[in-house]
Amino acid sequence: MAIRLENVGIAVRDIDEAIAFFTDLGLTVAGRDTISGEWADMAVGLDGNHAKIAILVTPDGAGQLELFEYLHPDAIETSPTLPNEIGMHRVAFSVDDIDEALAVAARHGCHPLRGVATYLDRYRLTYLRGPSGIIVMLAQSLQPPTPS
Repeated sequence: MAIRLENVGIAVRDIDEAIAFFTDLGLTVAGRDTISGEWADMAVGLDGNHAKIAILVTPDGAGQLELFEYLHPDAIETSPTLPNEIGMHRVAFSVDDIDEALAVAARHGCHPLRGVATYLDRYRLTYLRGPSGIIVMLAQSLQPPTPS
C-alpha cells in the first residue's frame, strides 16, 4: 500500500489572520473555498458542517497546511496546547534565517515561548505561539548545505 502525507489540518479562529501569518512566513495560498453539504458532514463527522478553508503550500511544494474556520457548528475554544500534551500540537518549519522569521512572527504579535535554543551546534530552533494558539516550531540549520 502506498501512502504519502497530504496536508496538516488546523482549525483556526480567524482564517484571514492565520493566512496572513503563514504567508508572511513564506507559504503561498494554493486555494480557498467554503465547504458544506452532506459530503462534508459525512467526511468530517459533524452535522451541518460549514467552514471556510484554505490550502497553503511551502515554497518547495513539499508541505501543505489546510486551515479551516468553522462557521457551523460553532468552533470550540480550548486552552492553548502545551508542548508536553498528548496529541497533535505543533507544526514545524525549516527556515534559512530564524531571526528574519522571528521578526515576521513578531509583526503578528507572535513571540518565542521562551527563547531561541541551539541544538548540538546543528540547529537554532524555537517554539512560538501563532494565530489561534497554534504552536509553530522554527528551525534554522547551522550546517552548510550538502552539495547535490
